[in-house]
Amino acid sequence: MRLWSIHPRYLDGKGLVALWREGLLAQAVLAGLTRGYRNHPQLARFRAHRHPAAAIAVYLRHVADESEERGYHFDRSKLPSKSTSSKVAVSEGQLQFEWQHLMAKLRERDPARHDRLTEIVAPDPHPSFRLVPGPIADWERSKSV
Repeated sequence: MRLWSIHPRYLDGKGLVALWREGLLAQAVLAGLTRGYRNHPQLARFRAHRHPAAAIAVYLRHVADESEERGYHFDRSKLPSKSTSSKVAVSEGQLQFEWQHLMAKLRERDPARHDRLTEIVAPDPHPSFRLVPGPIADWERSKSV
């Protein structure tokens, strides 16, 4: 499971669809509707939010927004009406780690997109996140790309 901290506009189509699917799984886990993935480290930051279910719902709404920009139609009926204006913190180190991770994936999977994004030094975070100083998150399993 990878719940990207970077803005979904950077993802290729395969990555965007995977993010939607994995986000829905995360939503089910946070709602206690599944037994698997309950201890997945990617969920730590949502669990730390005052309103985890609302935070993941807002996160997924932004993913659905990006999908519509590209002509995809993700099923918004799968999202609860919960909402929050409070953003989830993401460290600069985590954002940079994920950026390098994505660029490595794109180099193999979508070289044209990779080439278009190589000029970006400081990617935007997902709209549900606010950038804070700091290193790679403690919950990140793989600390190298």
